[in-house]
Amino acid sequence: MVAAATVPGWPAVGSLAAGVGSIALARFVVRYRDQPGATWFLGVLAAQALWCFAYGVGLLVFDPTLRVAFEATVWVGIVWTGLTFLAFALSYTGRGDVVSSPAFGAVVAVGVGVSLLAVTNPLHGALWTDFRLAPVFGVATVTYRLQPLAYLTLGVATLAVVASVVLLVDTFLNYGPLYRRETAAVAVSALPPGLALLAWAGGVGPVPQLNLAPIMFVPHVALDAYAFGRAELFERNPTTVRAAERTAIDDLADPIVVADREGRVVRLNDAARAAFAGDAADPLDRPVSALLGLDLNFDGDNDPFETRVDGERRTYAVSVSRLADPGGTHVGWTVVLTDVTERERRRQQLEVLNRVLRHNLRNDAGVVHGYAEFLVDRLDDAELVRMADAIERRSAALEALGEKARTVETLVDGEPRSPVAAGSLVERIVADAREATPDAEVHVDVRTDATVSVAERALAAAVENLLENAVRHHDGEGIERPDGGPWATVTVDRVDGALVVRVADDGPGIPDAELDAIEAGEETDLQHGSGLGLWVVHWAVATLGGDVTYADREPRGTVATLRMPVR
Repeated sequence: MVAAATVPGWPAVGSLAAGVGSIALARFVVRYRDQPGATWFLGVLAAQALWCFAYGVGLLVFDPTLRVAFEATVWVGIVWTGLTFLAFALSYTGRGDVVSSPAFGAVVAVGVGVSLLAVTNPLHGALWTDFRLAPVFGVATVTYRLQPLAYLTLGVATLAVVASVVLLVDTFLNYGPLYRRETAAVAVSALPPGLALLAWAGGVGPVPQLNLAPIMFVPHVALDAYAFGRAELFERNPTTVRAAERTAIDDLADPIVVADREGRVVRLNDAARAAFAGDAADPLDRPVSALLGLDLNFDGDNDPFETRVDGERRTYAVSVSRLADPGGTHVGWTVVLTDVTERERRRQQLEVLNRVLRHNLRNDAGVVHGYAEFLVDRLDDAELVRMADAIERRSAALEALGEKARTVETLVDGEPRSPVAAGSLVERIVADAREATPDAEVHVDVRTDATVSVAERALAAAVENLLENAVRHHDGEGIERPDGGPWATVTVDRVDGALVVRVADDGPGIPDAELDAIEAGEETDLQHGSGLGLWVVHWAVATLGGDVTYADREPRGTVATLRMPVR
């Protein structure tokens, strides 16, 4: 006591210093207010600053009326320090849904009620009575008789702090080294002011009228500053791990890595550890990019990448999704790595095969077609002319098959949406069909020419192949023309927000085997060129996000209806 007396008004100086420290720390925390628990941590700092400033200034005020007002403000700070600390601990440890629940809302409502009682206590004495000045150490300390409601308030505030410490210690024990320093520092920081408050409430100590709790916020702020600065309280957050636990990633065969918002590994399943960690040091807290050996784009698409696993080169597709806590706050990322080695090999093989075959078909079929034309023009024998004409037609079909293969490759590569005048596009396709098959009669009925956002090449491929199927595979026995020749009509309409294109013909109909193959998703026998044409329609419609149906047309023919959603 002798040393303390050498500093006049030291209790007020200590209290005010704790308040200044709380505000200073809040200035640094505010930049992390979008992190889980950070807003409530700011609330803790604001409440304890109110408590410390009210007590520190109150110790310098000897007017009884003003002193009562400052003491009432101290109680408001006590109430909200406990409540905001509990809310912080819940949010920080991944239990934000509890904070947003009606039950916690009821607790907040009680806090508002007690705060009003504290402010109006001189009118009713619900919290304390017999208020009087009892100066010590040159400051205006006071004594008063606490009422049962005051003890209940202190008990609830203490219980809130204890529950918060339990939550933080649970994180300390269960989440390994990732959050050990942060949670330990914040949990321990609550002890000095908490114990001091209980000692004051119980009248323990040589100077019972002096409440040392505000002064004990000085070490409290120092520990919080350590947790925030050296231990990176909001740089890493246990909500990420808790959110990851709900996904049961250990049960999945694909390698999965969970990262915090800074891209550091906080969890990975056994498959990811075996594939990418190997015998290296513990991967936790390392950047995900360093673990995988590539620059990962969390906000966009990532290309498949190759790596060696157990000495074998493997290819992985990367899928990144945002990870949120129960309250919907973004807390990290889930990185799913799918082994697509065999798929990529097949894709490369098919790509090479497709290009080689297409190139050879175009070149060789062109040569055959040229010689066939030469023979047709120069042969006199009718039978030989018929045979040469057949060669010419077959070579032309082979060239067309090569072009269909090229269309398929285009569909596989994908295409972004773009504004397209649907009616005008279909009219151009019909004009090209008329030029390519002058013996066919093709009609077009454009009922809408609205500009829609679609994949243009996919739409064109679908309509072209439906129209080709209608006119090129006609059997010459139609009913719409006197000579029974190829006939088709194309209708463009917009129905219930969808673009609808109908292609009707009076041909022999589509063989059930071809439609069954497309329905089953596998082809066993390409019949002429029509089978591949219908597959092009099928894949194009899938790209467009629509569907195509085929129905018999009475009394003869087929109606193909292409329907797709548009924007």
